[in-house]
Amino acid sequence: MAEEKKDPWLNYLALTTIIFAVAATLSTFKGGGYSTRSMLSQEQASNKWSHFESKSIKLYLYETQKDVLELDTKRFSKSEVSALDAYQKKIDSYEESSKRYEKEKADIKKEAEHFESIRDDAQKHSQAFGMAVIFLQISILLSSIGALIKRKYLWYMAMGIGIVGLFYFIDGFLLFL
Repeated sequence: MAEEKKDPWLNYLALTTIIFAVAATLSTFKGGGYSTRSMLSQEQASNKWSHFESKSIKLYLYETQKDVLELDTKRFSKSEVSALDAYQKKIDSYEESSKRYEKEKADIKKEAEHFESIRDDAQKHSQAFGMAVIFLQISILLSSIGALIKRKYLWYMAMGIGIVGLFYFIDGFLLFL
């Protein structure tokens, strides 16, 4: 039985297919990592926003109570100094708590926005790697079909699509798009 002569371009086809497969595997791995980072950052941001809201509610309660006490002091006469002093101390205490909660809210808001920024960045990376996987998988498929039916034009199409996939793969790291 005579062996069929192997076309030399099939060696190059195999090499490019391996390169595209490795890039697709790495894209899947990195895209999954960024996707996980995105979800975790979203959860942390949501937790911070919940904390922010709880501080807002507490702040509102202190401000409301302070307003009630201020209105109550209007009922006292100037001769009821001890009661007015007690009320004023409580009002001052509520004012301090309100200021503290305002500062804490600002800090929490900054942290929540930081986690949202991490989430947004991770989503951009993940999307680029996702696009890379799509194009690289298509190029692997076309290369495989080209090798089976020995059609060079399918390999050329696979290389073109694979180059687009490699472009997205590199973009997944650098985000130049």
